[in-house]
Amino acid sequence: MVQSDAETVDAYLAGLPEDRREAMGAIRDACREAMPGFTEVMAYGMPGLSRDGTAGGVEIAFASQKRYISFYLLRTDVRAAFEERLAGRDMGKGCLRFSSPARVDLDLVRDLAAATAASGGRVC
Repeated sequence: MVQSDAETVDAYLAGLPEDRREAMGAIRDACREAMPGFTEVMAYGMPGLSRDGTAGGVEIAFASQKRYISFYLLRTDVRAAFEERLAGRDMGKGCLRFSSPARVDLDLVRDLAAATAASGGRVC
């Protein structure tokens, strides 16, 4: 994983190439809209949203990697609930990967973020 030493999400986004900055900004906006009351944090070198305002409480994160854009879904119950919509996608244990900025599915990102905000399940 490519980690950033940016101290804020704004600084992280500013350091990205323009095409990635636009896609990552759209992911950020979708998550913030779907997760009112959550706090933006930088955790493990990437932007995330935390219910309790700490880096250790991150429930959603996203990053611009060398070969893809990653969206980290950290609630196991949400991942299970979206099993059908995630089927056939490039998905690791908790990381949904989009091969290019143009392939980012903002509707899916928004729905995953909203489900995370509504969830009381375990964070992995």
